[in-house]
Amino acid sequence: MTPAKPAVIPSAAPQATDSPAGRQPVAREIRRPTRTKVIATIGPASESPETVSRLIEAGVNIFRFNFSHGTFEEHGARLAIVRKAAEALGRPVACLGDLSGPKIRVTQVPGDGFTVKAGEDVVIRRGVADAFEEQHGEVKRLVIGCTYEPMIDEVEPGQRLLVNDGAIRMLAVERSANELVCRVTVGGLITSKKGINLPETEMSVDAMTAHDWRCVEWAVGRGMDMLALSFVRRPEDILELKRRLAELCSIDRSSSDEQGSEIPIVAKVEKPQAVARIDEIVAVADAIMIARGDLGVEMDIAEVPVVQKRIARACHEWGKPCIVATQMLETMIDNASPTRAEATDVANAIYDGADAVMLSGETAVGRHPTLVVETMRRICAETEADLVARSRPLEAPARLADSRYPTAALAHGASYVARDINARLLVCWSENGGTARYLANFDAGRPIIACSSSARATRRMLLLAGVTPVHMPVPEDGMLATWNRAIDAMMLELGWAEAGDAVLLLAGKPLGVTKVTNSLAIHYVGDPGSGYLGSEVSQSEHPAR
Repeated sequence: MTPAKPAVIPSAAPQATDSPAGRQPVAREIRRPTRTKVIATIGPASESPETVSRLIEAGVNIFRFNFSHGTFEEHGARLAIVRKAAEALGRPVACLGDLSGPKIRVTQVPGDGFTVKAGEDVVIRRGVADAFEEQHGEVKRLVIGCTYEPMIDEVEPGQRLLVNDGAIRMLAVERSANELVCRVTVGGLITSKKGINLPETEMSVDAMTAHDWRCVEWAVGRGMDMLALSFVRRPEDILELKRRLAELCSIDRSSSDEQGSEIPIVAKVEKPQAVARIDEIVAVADAIMIARGDLGVEMDIAEVPVVQKRIARACHEWGKPCIVATQMLETMIDNASPTRAEATDVANAIYDGADAVMLSGETAVGRHPTLVVETMRRICAETEADLVARSRPLEAPARLADSRYPTAALAHGASYVARDINARLLVCWSENGGTARYLANFDAGRPIIACSSSARATRRMLLLAGVTPVHMPVPEDGMLATWNRAIDAMMLELGWAEAGDAVLLLAGKPLGVTKVTNSLAIHYVGDPGSGYLGSEVSQSEHPAR
């Protein structure tokens, strides 16, 4: 059988057409995709078909759709553009829908807003649609409304309130049935729709708003690959969404691939309450996003780097993908190069063990979307080269090592075998992505090629560090030897390996079925007597066995 041509693996980053005039492109050839995946937020600056194609070629693996902004019509148009570009380029590209969550905001403030000063009082009152000033004794004080009025009952005197990402800080001093009186400690300008953060308050607000539920149904109906849940505070928030997805998503493996299975949930950690219960949250989530924007507002900014490392360690321990997000290359929204601190921030996220790094405003509204992706990819490549040079010892995820899952145990052993034989690559058949995830967790410091007949699973595996997913059909005869020959042809064609290179293969029988990976074979590229080809030769020579 002639194997189907696999998805093209990028061999070089493109030249940035949005580069400043006269400047040479910063990209240089990178033979293989970086181990760390790049997530880019699609928005007005990056939604054209030409820009989407350039971003994919520059190294974007996953596009983030921010449901806090835009209409379903706009999201649908962007989704169609991404899918058309990915198909034209022959590359898997995933789409992540980011749910807004229960963000508390100030209601309308007339004109250009009101400036409040330290020592003044601000009243948050029920039923106020438009802010106004009222006379209170000998002074005037500002009265505002908010989008979540139960907070008036839930904020205790002495607790902090932060407005506009912490630019304005207040302390609750008095509470009555209909209003909360707050004393300004750091003043500033209060305008319409600014966010309110309550870092010390236990709120009863649901993790999902009515708008979020509409977004979930829209995302499922259009076959989006992942969903990010904002403002997670407890594991129950994730479980509630999982129950709804179980109802909405098909789990019939014989159904259309675009029906797929339940959509993976990325839990966004941006509340102190989530940090306090991080192990419980990581245990039930499919992946974690360290959303440092709100996290940096609600916690002491000095704690954020330490918390980032703590969350990354928890993800590794549980074998869950970790995304580091927010302000990674923020100055490139306007500038053609990042600060040294930003470049170091991206590198440190990779040293911490991040599977993916994310761009937000840099690609959504920035002036140089392609250039910023190229820059991030270069930083990833340099950092990963240093990690390889250090030859760090294997450190198995503790929870997976103790799980006794057969596939996890096989992947654990494969990581040691790969190093012992100096394997060039690890190649697995991973129909639903499980084997690929275990191999990524037990990092052997080698690239992982993960094959699947499911286009949906192929896209979802793009979140796994070090994994290059390949969408290919199950061999007609279902034989591991036939797949082995297809892998040989693919590696030689794409220059990933040369004749004689050692490659470690993992698969199970029958191919194309989930949860059957149970074998490991050492293969030497081009050698018909090794790998799964060896068992075929043995059977032909000894048919009675």
